[in-house]
Amino acid sequence: MSHFFRDKALSSDSKRHNNNNMPVRAIQDLTSPFHDPPLEFSDSDLRETAYEILVGACRSSGGRPLTYIPQSEKTDRAPAPAVGAPSLQRSLTANAASKVKKALGMKSVKKRGGGDSAKVKRAVTVGELVRVQMRVSEQTDSRIRRALLRVAAGQLGKRIESMVLPLELLQQLRSADFPNQQECEAWKRRYFKLLEAGLLLHPRLPLDNASTAPQKLRQIIHGALEKPLETGKNNESWQVLRSVVMSLACRSFDGSVPEACHWADGFPLNLRIYQMLLEACFDVNEETSVIEEVDEVLELIKKTWPVLGINQVLHNLCFLWILFHRYVATGQVESDLLFAANNLLEEVEKDSKATRDANYSKIASSTLSIILGWADKRLLSYHDIFDSDSTDLMQSVVSLGGLSAKILVEDISQEIHRKRKEVDVACDRVDTYIRSSLRTAFAQKLEKVKSSKRSSRKGQHQLPFLSILAQEVTELAFDEKAMFSPILKRWHPLAAGVAVATLHSCYGKELKQFVSGITELTPDAIQVLRASDKLEKDLVQIAVEDSVDSEDGGKSIIREMPPYEAEAVIANLVKTWISIRVDRLKEWVPRNLQQEVWNPRANKECFAPSAVEVLRIVDETLDAFFLLPIPLHSVLLAELMTGLDSCLQHYILKAKSGCGNRNTFVPAMPALTRCTTGSKFSVFKRKEKLQISQKRKSQVGTVNGDSSFGIPQLCCRINTFHHIRTQLEVLEKRTINQLRNSESPYVDDIADWMAKRFKLSAAACAEGIIQLCEATAYKVIFQELSHVLWDGLYVGEVSSTRIEPFLQELERYLEIISSTVHDRVRTRFITDIMKASFDGFLLVLLAGGPCRAFTRQDSEIIEEDFKFLMDLFWSNGDGLPADLIDKFSTSVKNVLPLYHNDSESLIEQFKHLVLESYGSSGKSRLPLPPTSGQWNSTEPNTILRVLCYRNDETAAKFLKKTYNFPTKL
Repeated sequence: MSHFFRDKALSSDSKRHNNNNMPVRAIQDLTSPFHDPPLEFSDSDLRETAYEILVGACRSSGGRPLTYIPQSEKTDRAPAPAVGAPSLQRSLTANAASKVKKALGMKSVKKRGGGDSAKVKRAVTVGELVRVQMRVSEQTDSRIRRALLRVAAGQLGKRIESMVLPLELLQQLRSADFPNQQECEAWKRRYFKLLEAGLLLHPRLPLDNASTAPQKLRQIIHGALEKPLETGKNNESWQVLRSVVMSLACRSFDGSVPEACHWADGFPLNLRIYQMLLEACFDVNEETSVIEEVDEVLELIKKTWPVLGINQVLHNLCFLWILFHRYVATGQVESDLLFAANNLLEEVEKDSKATRDANYSKIASSTLSIILGWADKRLLSYHDIFDSDSTDLMQSVVSLGGLSAKILVEDISQEIHRKRKEVDVACDRVDTYIRSSLRTAFAQKLEKVKSSKRSSRKGQHQLPFLSILAQEVTELAFDEKAMFSPILKRWHPLAAGVAVATLHSCYGKELKQFVSGITELTPDAIQVLRASDKLEKDLVQIAVEDSVDSEDGGKSIIREMPPYEAEAVIANLVKTWISIRVDRLKEWVPRNLQQEVWNPRANKECFAPSAVEVLRIVDETLDAFFLLPIPLHSVLLAELMTGLDSCLQHYILKAKSGCGNRNTFVPAMPALTRCTTGSKFSVFKRKEKLQISQKRKSQVGTVNGDSSFGIPQLCCRINTFHHIRTQLEVLEKRTINQLRNSESPYVDDIADWMAKRFKLSAAACAEGIIQLCEATAYKVIFQELSHVLWDGLYVGEVSSTRIEPFLQELERYLEIISSTVHDRVRTRFITDIMKASFDGFLLVLLAGGPCRAFTRQDSEIIEEDFKFLMDLFWSNGDGLPADLIDKFSTSVKNVLPLYHNDSESLIEQFKHLVLESYGSSGKSRLPLPPTSGQWNSTEPNTILRVLCYRNDETAAKFLKKTYNFPTKL
């Protein structure tokens, strides 16, 4: 066996033999796999019996030296012939190192110096050494030798295995051999109990129920225990005893007469006796040390094999137990014993595959189950047992557990030989060790962190509980990878992966409970989720690195690690955070707009304070968002921006609601009438004028009469929309900068996307400015100035109701507007007023009602008044650009020439255009052209209206005849 262990012993000696700082464990004893000793047999009784068998076996002639033969050589090499039988009297040869210890990987100890020899008299022969090691006194040794000499004299030439030794010693020992009669009786009682144990309680062959010999022997023994039995050679009782004993001892399976007697080779009696012999291999003065002379001692012990029914495989199993038991029973301080036991277990594994003996299987199963149970207790929580200084020891314990489990399941017992699924038993066992120990270690870390949090001072800034735990678990994972996984990987290809998967699961349960209790985004929640995300990345990285060479690439382990989805949880929390703030802002908008008075003097820039406040809230919300310690700013910013954009849009729409539009203020056109010749002034009395004015006021579109919709207030709203629009651009630029300064990835890719944010509110601002500029312009012209335009211009005599009053009032409004509206909006606003005034001028001419009538001579006044109106907006070059004025005055300039034409030409032009539009259907009766509102000199309805307001007979007759228009409403 030596060459089997030589390589590993040489490779590991340097490390193992320096490992003398092993922690001392609590001394414990283990249940013997060889079961309890025979009834009333003490260890002392067994030891004396073993010594007697050993001395008797060594005094027999013949035999061969005890040598260890490796399993691979057992069938290839025949036993070597004896070169001088091993003898108790042979001198000790301590010059050469022990081959047995070398084969078992054990260190050799130098011989004691003079100091030790002064205390203990050193044995000089193997027999003397064995006597001392087995704690047998010289007197007892002398008594046994004398008795054996007498036996030898009476049984000349017989080998010890062919006799029943206790029977022979009973006959040869005399009272004179003992110091007193009590001791003599005690020895005889032991021999009788030994006969009972070997032949009746634990026989080699099962007893024959039909035979009377067992019952007869039992009676004799019980009688002898109560009353001393005469052991004379010729005594009848003795002869009966010898006859019964020999009949039971000389049985065989096939009924033939065996060469050997079977009295001490029944299980487990033989193993308990053999255990006492193997105990002699340990130094009596240093119980954790195997003696250097173990080779010579084992040579002698092997002489007992025929008597005890021991063979090589049983010897290996028993020696394994002795080494292991001694390691445990002495406080687990001598790791050399565990290393030796582990090496010997590998030999037992080979034996178990080649042996199908039922008794061996039973004993091996019992032995390995105890070893496995002991290893399980340590490895199921190996983090508590081992550290960086004891990894070699752990390797041996793992090997003990793994090999024991493998042998037990594979082929140690006949019961397990039925068909079963092929499994890697050792791998499964180590998998269990890893998961169990990591769960225990995690629970300890968990309790440690909880205790630390409870004992810390209140008010002291601390990391959240699960953040600290994540750091602890990370350290545990990396320690596991560096310290224990290399050892466990020999048995489990994914040792580190299993470890981190277990930690991932344990932490995941705590995290799940934490997440279920989160209702809003807090700094602690963010810290915990980010810590868990980092932990998960570390654990997955370890698992991936560990599974590079595995068959499935580590997929099985990764499947055991369902993602924490910390980023998704953070995202959901941030979305909730966004939703809460957006909803608050939405509620704020209508509440504050109700209180807004739109006072242009509220601040220097003439915009609403509520706009300043809403923009401040938006700005602070964006700042708060970027202060969140999350890596997802770029992902979640879109949702926040959309929500804020919607709130601002809501503000703008609310702010412009109720302000009206162009159609709100443009008056409805009265029905068409014709003028009555010669009654232009006489028929239009003061009373009628007042009625028309009142009627006109009811026709003018009205809006909410609230002062918040006055011209200054509307100008404030326009300024407010412009201010918001400019601030949106500032916010977008700031947001892009904040995004680039954050830790979010892919920032550059979303810069273009960011430029399109606040899309709704920006568009609402632009639309609001356009709508309010136009609405306010028409409000000024048709509502604020209706008394000088609609109710005054050209009412009655044209020459006395010209445009000057309207221009004076309009100029005053233009000054107010110019000083109030922001200069970036002013041109648009005044342009809209110009357009409204031009539309109003045309409406007076073409739809002014029956209070107005024009002659061809009035055309010059009208053209001159329109020129005054255009000059007001040009303002000697300080007003609107000339080309802009020309552009919007085209319609008026196109219509005014009609007032120069005589009625006949207008009628002919009208008829031609109507027939051109309606074809032959218009020949019998001219249809009435609809009012399109698009005034033009070539549009029939425009020409018709010029005729309606033409103060001459030709026009009046044509209208009377053709359409029967009335002269008044």
